[in-house]
Amino acid sequence: MKKYIVVSCLLICMTAMAQNESGLGITAGLNYGSTGNLRESGQTIMDNPDKKLGYHLGIYWKIDLALLYLRPELKYTQLNNEYRGSLFDIQKIDLPLLVGTSIIGPLHVFAGPSFQYIVDTKLEDTSLGDVQKEWSLGAQFGVGVNLGKWGIDVRYERGFTENEVTFIRNNIAAQGTLDTRPEQIILAMSLKL
Repeated sequence: MKKYIVVSCLLICMTAMAQNESGLGITAGLNYGSTGNLRESGQTIMDNPDKKLGYHLGIYWKIDLALLYLRPELKYTQLNNEYRGSLFDIQKIDLPLLVGTSIIGPLHVFAGPSFQYIVDTKLEDTSLGDVQKEWSLGAQFGVGVNLGKWGIDVRYERGFTENEVTFIRNNIAAQGTLDTRPEQIILAMSLKL
């Protein structure tokens, strides 16, 4: 019985020490993903655009709570993809509110909602209108490793809120909509300040 109590106390202490990283930090990395369907004249023309690399940079604040941690982030994100040879660019501000826990030593998992504010959208050779909703909601989940002040994580993000932007192509008289919901893999490096 004493062995179980000692082992349990050691595991709790190790978990608490591994999570003892509260504080402010910076994060940056690469995004690989795409947005949703391209529709012209009511028909889906393309539902899987060519994925391109984008990037993000921002700050985070980690708050340790016993076996869990909270990690709100504020990031500028550039997401790129291609529809029929036309490059599509989204610039947005992301606010993920992540909850995580340590698994073994420096390895941790996390998940949470991600609020997104679309700053600008551009589609090559096309006049875009305003997006339906500047604010939208998605989710992120992933896994990471912290080694001292440095961290690296890989996460998946998916937008939930249907959010389209209308367009008129300059070279043809076609009208359509483009779904701006992101679906991407994110590789992030972080440094605790």
